[in-house]
Amino acid sequence: MFGEKKKKEEPRFVETMVPNEGGCFTRILVDTENGIQYLFVDSSEGGGLTVMVDEDGKPLINEAYRRKKEKE
Repeated sequence: MFGEKKKKEEPRFVETMVPNEGGCFTRILVDTENGIQYLFVDSSEGGGLTVMVDEDGKPLINEAYRRKKEKE
């Protein structure tokens, strides 16, 4: 009721890295629900989003978010 603090909800996706490559913006996004990482590229000519995979074709997992979810 009054005076209660609501738990701040974490956004579904967080940006972990924003390197700037010439005229192209590259971001790595992490899904906070499962730790899966996505590569997002945006340029003046277009852009795209794809899941990042390891050498076996399995999604790359951000271990910090995976462990965080296991603790909850």
